Amino acid sequence: MSNYIPTIGLEVHVEIKSKSKLFSDSANSYGMATNTSVNVVDLGYPGTLPTINKEIIRQGIRSCKVLNCNITRKMHFDRKNYFYPDNPKNYQITQNRTPIGTDGYVEIEVDGKRKKIGISDIHIEEDTCKSAHRGNVSLLDFNRAGVPLIEIVTTPCISNGKEAMAYLNKLKELLFYANISDCKMEEGSMRCDANVSISKNENLGVRTETKNISSIHNVGLAIEKEIARQEEVLENGGTIREETRRFDDKQEETILMRVKETGNDYRYFIEPDIPYLELTDEFIEDSLKSLPLLPDALREKYANIGLSSLQIEKLINNRPLNDYFLGLLEYKIDYNKAVNLLLSDISSYLNKHNKLITETKLSYEKLVNVVNALETGELSNKNVKDLIDSLMENDKTLDELKKDFNIQNITDDSFIKEIITKVIENNSESVNDYKNGHDRALKYLMGQVMKETKGTINPKKANDMLIEVLNNN
Repeated sequence: MSNYIPTIGLEVHVEIKSKSKLFSDSANSYGMATNTSVNVVDLGYPGTLPTINKEIIRQGIRSCKVLNCNITRKMHFDRKNYFYPDNPKNYQITQNRTPIGTDGYVEIEVDGKRKKIGISDIHIEEDTCKSAHRGNVSLLDFNRAGVPLIEIVTTPCISNGKEAMAYLNKLKELLFYANISDCKMEEGSMRCDANVSISKNENLGVRTETKNISSIHNVGLAIEKEIARQEEVLENGGTIREETRRFDDKQEETILMRVKETGNDYRYFIEPDIPYLELTDEFIEDSLKSLPLLPDALREKYANIGLSSLQIEKLINNRPLNDYFLGLLEYKIDYNKAVNLLLSDISSYLNKHNKLITETKLSYEKLVNVVNALETGELSNKNVKDLIDSLMENDKTLDELKKDFNIQNITDDSFIKEIITKVIENNSESVNDYKNGHDRALKYLMGQVMKETKGTINPKKANDMLIEVLNNN
């Protein structure tokens, strides 16, 4: 067991969903052709002036709400001055002294234990260009310049990589469901830096910063590797330096980028081209009206209607299906059957055809009729598998589709029992095999029942009745 106490803090940059950028009217969209979503403000032309996008302030307020932060009512933007090729103005507009949110937290659960991860502040800032390096040439894509970000900074309260991963997963879930960001790390809309230090006592050790880690899994791995590296350095009599590092996922180790010999002097001062902002109660309340139900509230709601924890987590992990299911709650149906349908046959169809459920012909009324038909035995699970493509692809009603597929599930108990009795009388050897514990005999007898009725009998009801008759015979 290690004698060192790790202390970890995370800085997460998240791209905010909006139609336009933070300080210009260029489109805020991913995947456009290089340098096509850009104007003179993004390029930093002399004499251009920034104009605040009000929707970004609203998104900042929503972020504060979902991350349990205090909202700063009077705030200003600051200039962070530094020179780098991806920063055409030679400064970045950010919030240094008056972040929009302070003193928040996110609650996580690791190994059955709950813990609050403190958030020191949330601030709004603009992104820089995207750099691409080709040999000795560096290329700049200004589409990302001015894209709105929120930077979320934790307190140094994380103890290991597992807690860091749990925090990032929770953060991603909250911001995604609040429609603040899509949080796609693979596209760069969520980026994470990890600050790591170790010490043998309560005093913080010298920290290193590992930049731009590419996935949540790699954040956890990078932290554990950096803790191990620092322990090895100290145990061998060395000292830890303040460094900026990167994580090499192929070698699975952190790599030195540069040593921080002096502190950064960004010469922050209040942005002169943007006035102070004062957030009124009315503006804050209006901004929060559009917040949907968040995952923990959904978990409670779904548990109250009888869904299992597995069903709940699968639903929440599939936002389009979850949103569709919320609409089903207006109907009085068997919600377990509805969820099982959504997560099985319907999901399989959607994955196979690369579609969203809203891009299909599956209306609520049609799905409700399917669920009710399964409940009464008018449809079997096999029938649904046979019908699924037609249910999803055309406007016909369930009754019309049943007629097209000649589905006539007989549910009359007396008729079913009559068929079962006939099959048992004609297959005494298989009946004896069943009584002697041979499971295959039951499948054979059930096959004979279906054969006698040419598949028009409800299989579940018939199977249950067959077992009952055999056990009482």
